[in-house]
Amino acid sequence: MADRIQLDLPILLPNVPSAKDACVERLTSSLQERDGVERAHVRAATNGEPDALCIHYDPDVVPLPRIRQMAKSLGTELTDHYGHLSWSVQGIKHPRRARTIAKRLRQSRGVVEAEASASERIRVEYDRSETDENTIRDVLRTMGVRVQEGVLEAHELDEETGEDVHEGQGSEEGQNHKVVHDHGGIFGEKTELIFAIIAGVCVTAGFGLSFVGGVSAWVPWGLYVGGYVFGGYYTVREAVDTLRVGDFEVDFLMLVAAAGAAALGKWLEGAFLLFLFSLGHALEHYAMGRARQAIESLAELAPDTALVRRDGTEKEISVDDLRVGDTVIVKPNERIPADGFVTQGESAVNQAPVTGESVPVDKEPVGDPNAVGDPTDLGAAHRVYAGTINGSGALTVRVTKRANESTISRVVQMVTEAEAEKSPTERFTDRFERIFVPSVLGLVVILLFAWVPLEETFADSFYRAMAVLVAASPCALAIATPSAVLSGVARAGQGGVLVKGGGPLEQLGRLGAIAFDKTGTLTEGKPRVTDVHPYNGTSEEDLLQAAVAAEKLSDHPLAEAVVRYGREHLGDRPLEEATEMESITGRGIRASIGGLPVHVGKAELFDEIDGPPLPDALRKTIASLEADGRTTVIVRRDETYLGVIGLADTPRDAAAGVVERLRQTGIQRMVMISGDNQRVVDAVAKRLGIDEARGDLLPGDKVETVRALREEEDVAMVGDGVNDAPAMANATVGIAMGAAGSDVALETADVALMADQLGHLPFVVGLSRQTSRIIRQNLWIALGMVALLIPATLLGLQIGPAVVLHEGSTLLVVGNALRLLRYSG
Repeated sequence: MADRIQLDLPILLPNVPSAKDACVERLTSSLQERDGVERAHVRAATNGEPDALCIHYDPDVVPLPRIRQMAKSLGTELTDHYGHLSWSVQGIKHPRRARTIAKRLRQSRGVVEAEASASERIRVEYDRSETDENTIRDVLRTMGVRVQEGVLEAHELDEETGEDVHEGQGSEEGQNHKVVHDHGGIFGEKTELIFAIIAGVCVTAGFGLSFVGGVSAWVPWGLYVGGYVFGGYYTVREAVDTLRVGDFEVDFLMLVAAAGAAALGKWLEGAFLLFLFSLGHALEHYAMGRARQAIESLAELAPDTALVRRDGTEKEISVDDLRVGDTVIVKPNERIPADGFVTQGESAVNQAPVTGESVPVDKEPVGDPNAVGDPTDLGAAHRVYAGTINGSGALTVRVTKRANESTISRVVQMVTEAEAEKSPTERFTDRFERIFVPSVLGLVVILLFAWVPLEETFADSFYRAMAVLVAASPCALAIATPSAVLSGVARAGQGGVLVKGGGPLEQLGRLGAIAFDKTGTLTEGKPRVTDVHPYNGTSEEDLLQAAVAAEKLSDHPLAEAVVRYGREHLGDRPLEEATEMESITGRGIRASIGGLPVHVGKAELFDEIDGPPLPDALRKTIASLEADGRTTVIVRRDETYLGVIGLADTPRDAAAGVVERLRQTGIQRMVMISGDNQRVVDAVAKRLGIDEARGDLLPGDKVETVRALREEEDVAMVGDGVNDAPAMANATVGIAMGAAGSDVALETADVALMADQLGHLPFVVGLSRQTSRIIRQNLWIALGMVALLIPATLLGLQIGPAVVLHEGSTLLVVGNALRLLRYSG
């Protein structure tokens, strides 16, 4: 029989950015080829634990120590062989440029995989035996791309040590590369815009002087040439880079059209074309920059320094120097410098920058700071987050996470990564462009010979071909989706919602149904005992004694509620000791008290185990409680039923309103799924106005329910991101609540509501639907303009008006997308 071992993936492959990396596949494949290894796969991170490599092996063939050594040895080989880099750069202003750079990198010797995004992030995986970091830098430098900050091995983005370890740091070359800033040209970041304006001045001056008598014709011509130089400078750079990787992009089409106009002596129209094209590009880059700045502003929420108390003295230090366990003092109206919990003082903290909560949250100190085990178990009244704003009271906070591990830091990192995730529409437009641009060039070549059948001059046919070339260039199409996605992701982040890329953002906009977990999502998740019904002469004290003794061994919320109630009502009466607790998934527990078995759980539990069935009188009591929305827990010692306990989990105050607001956004089908009794689930659903309620579900049943819903229509699953992770993974979109306090929720969900508030759900659904509408509008504008201009230019529309309409549509779609930054729901 095969044994199994789990090894932490970050230890085996410390440099890989995620479990999806190709090196993980190489490791599992290599292990499975070894004798005695039956299977190797990755177990996803759960409950705060890292991703793990799970190896199934035959101990008779290969012993456990050998398996460990084998896995570590292979991991070391892969780490030594493949390098992983994550770069923040300057010089990628739009998606077309990102595509060109990624393709150029992939063509470089030794580069295994490369990704680039308009958010100015680059990831590279390379073979260390064939290339190195500096060579890859040089490739980028030839394309005008510069590293904005130190090159980091990918794992250092999440490193726990917090040390800035850079490849090549030991060499002078490596040190010189630590920070390189590219300011975009002679005039800094605004060089492209200034060049476009100079081109416009040249074109305008040349056109005006052409009507002034006595001015040589060479003067306007010289100014038009100036328009070509300044308007075409960046266009030529991008076109050359694109041609080097074997692609044709819009920049190349514009240059061909401008060159064709010059060949015909139409210098004014050619210069005007390049002026408007460069101006459109500059404004497009400005607009994309605004969306990026909306995200980057999140990173600026946390203060740069903190007042820390060490060795009895207080001093101000950089937040990067804070250590876990440090004590920091937060004065009134200051931003909190690190994640932690309150040890002294009381205040109201504005958490809106991180969680989007509109009302400040009251904070108070924990009872015994030294008794705190896992800080994530603390209530919201004790925990604070970096970047949030303290109110009128001073607080003393114990740090639980380093600056680069804080909630706000992780959100910024994930939002930045999300920008690089292409949406389905964006992938479609990319494929469309790759077919459309060569088709346009083919049409232009055909039109060059229109003089043969039409009996016109070659110059007329050539001019018409250039006009069609301008009209058919898909500039607006290329930017239509990325600008909307970037703006939508940025606006969601500002509102306390993390959306992991364009895919989930678009999918949210297409939802037909939403499935909610009941406990802790639609309800408070804090059940309380409301009814205690002893049975057949059993006293209430005896019933509670048995229930509390067994349930105190369980960590289930219902068990905690029973224990809490029992201790309050039993007073100082000593409790019996329970042992051998066994959880029966989805049904209850079994324990031993005084040598006798005790079962505590649902009615279904007693239908499945040996022993006497539930008495009819007890069933009637249970039915009555469940009809009133109570969750019931039956207690049986040996073969004697002691009674039933009723518990209620209060629906959230905002739940009914959220359901109604979701209907107004277009979600017509809402389903509540729960492991609770069907009658209880029906009662809660009716109270909240939810269409369907499905109870008595085991964890696996929830997954099957979500799968069945997804087969009918796109469905989102809303839960806590931990217990509901399997169901969320099987939904079209998984949405986790209260993610600010849960690393697991941040990792597992497609969409994370940072605050534990349902009210953010209609906001993000409405935002996604608005994003989808704007993407559709932009595509109609872009394709509609092309469909209008192509026949118009064929019928004689001049290049000048075609350029105005063409570039105008580009600016229109960008401006339309930027409206998302002002979305309020």
